[in-house]
Amino acid sequence: MIHLPVTIPVLADALRFAYTFARSVALVPGIEVAGTTVSAEDIQHVRHWVFCDRIMPDRSRCARRADHGGPCEPAARAS
Repeated sequence: MIHLPVTIPVLADALRFAYTFARSVALVPGIEVAGTTVSAEDIQHVRHWVFCDRIMPDRSRCARRADHGGPCEPAARAS
């Protein structure tokens, strides 16, 4: 578990940063980007999911953003 403190006062901007950062390190072994959340420093128990987090039939997680419209889609597999 890594906590990365950053100061981004607008939730939408913080979610966008977390999404971009998580996608940039997604190929590093052992990192599961689907578990990425954003929270305020003084209320860390209230977490905002960055990715959908629904389990797909192949046991992977949906690769789309949280609260997306339309159907879920599995993450691309590395070959």
